Amino acid sequence: MMVSSFLRLAMTAPNRQLTFRRSAVLHVLIAFVLGIVLAQSRSPQQVIYFAHAMLVLGIVEGATLIGWRLTQLPKSQALEFLLVSPLQPKPVFLAEALVGIARFSLISLTGLPVFLTLWFMGLLQGSDIVPLLAVPWTWGILTGLVLTGWAYESVWIRKVGDIVAIGSVIVYLVVGVLAAERLRDWLQRLPPVLGKAFFDLFQGFHQYNPFGILQYWFAPDRVPWLAIERLIWLQSLSLLAVVLLLFRCAYRMREHFHDRHYKPIDSSRVNQSALIGDKPLSWWAVRRVMEYSGRVNIWLAGGFGIVYAAYIVAGDAWPPWMGRLVFQLFEKMGGAAVLATGLVVLSAVPAAFQYGLWDSTTQDRCKRLELLLLTDLQGGDYWHAAAAAALRRGRGYFYVALILWLALLIAGRVTPVQVLASLAAGIILWGFSFALGFRAFASGRQANGLGSMLTLGLPLVTWGLLRAGLPGIASLLPPGAVYLPLAYPLQLTWCIGPIVLASVTLLMIRRTIENCDRDLRIWYDRNQGTISAD
Repeated sequence: MMVSSFLRLAMTAPNRQLTFRRSAVLHVLIAFVLGIVLAQSRSPQQVIYFAHAMLVLGIVEGATLIGWRLTQLPKSQALEFLLVSPLQPKPVFLAEALVGIARFSLISLTGLPVFLTLWFMGLLQGSDIVPLLAVPWTWGILTGLVLTGWAYESVWIRKVGDIVAIGSVIVYLVVGVLAAERLRDWLQRLPPVLGKAFFDLFQGFHQYNPFGILQYWFAPDRVPWLAIERLIWLQSLSLLAVVLLLFRCAYRMREHFHDRHYKPIDSSRVNQSALIGDKPLSWWAVRRVMEYSGRVNIWLAGGFGIVYAAYIVAGDAWPPWMGRLVFQLFEKMGGAAVLATGLVVLSAVPAAFQYGLWDSTTQDRCKRLELLLLTDLQGGDYWHAAAAAALRRGRGYFYVALILWLALLIAGRVTPVQVLASLAAGIILWGFSFALGFRAFASGRQANGLGSMLTLGLPLVTWGLLRAGLPGIASLLPPGAVYLPLAYPLQLTWCIGPIVLASVTLLMIRRTIENCDRDLRIWYDRNQGTISAD
């Protein structure tokens, strides 16, 4: 009964219902575009790309629909009423998690008509639909619960986890990138037993991950029974991890709630008064987004980007005892142009989602605005706070993109004009994402669907247009404007997209800042005192 009540509330609450519908439409559109690209190419390699893209889509949706909701749950003090009621914290969490999984499952199923159409066209086999649905579904749930578990853990466990994760990233960069196909030569310096065990461990990790499983399933030379066996092993271990994470998060929710709201203030904390300055809202927004800084992602993206930049600059002088295979495969997939564009898009994620100022529920936002609107803060103050938080959270990815642009220029692969064009387009992409995200904040609209469209939908649509041989149309989209100057000779028509986008961005920012205070007050008047189940 508890789960049905939570599910009924989730599917009838206006804001959550709107988010669900937008997510479903976005899922269908992305799957449809990817299906068109696959139908035009009709190559076995393109099927693998299609499967990987659907997996990435599932992971992002799981993180948004499950992870975001569950991590925001303990931030609201309204949860305290449930914690002291006959309802125990563990059933409350499990019910909320199952509701998120159910909503995510329905959205995953919306891609089924696209898969069936590709099957009727002969591009997929009937059995291919199973991994295309099952693997993204499982790993979307797993991603959402991993994010939730990470947020619920105590500070010291997160610090230890950071160290372990960063160490794993370094091992991956050394073994999987620098050594790569030369790994056997590197391991020959170790004792035979130890070298063989390490090699087998790395091979197992390389093959038994969701991307590797899907790649083998759709490989032309696959062994059917072996592909099925690998899929069953992956799904079994993944579902076991999901169950363990569900119970761990359920156990930790009460403690995490107490840590957030009732943890005593330690007198040994660093005095922050000198750091606040004359922009207290900006200081608070930056602190808020850096609570979970995502350093592991920066280390992974930055480490690979720097190593790849070194490979580009070295060229034929790259040492023969280091691997080349990873870089050569990446060059076939678009190389530095794709990576630089992806890094710019990642840097714009905090700008689009507005982590700094946004509150997870209408009630929490009303409480915050009830105080902020009594101050002398103007639209420019809100804009500065949102921009400071977005820049602080996403600047690391942009710095790595700058390193790649510089490497391409030093290696002579592109001209200074091409680099400047791509750089200008990257700045415009970030500004456009921020302008739309800040407008959503000021008007009170949830930024999740908009952020997913900007950071996932537009890049996939751009990729589809490029695969369809339509670079001129792709250049009109923000990701295409960043990518095309690095991959194609620069054309004068390329300027159309960035100029229009920059004009729209500047106009939008100006009008949003002017009307920000008024729009926030209108939203507050409409929503204060109302009962809203977000």
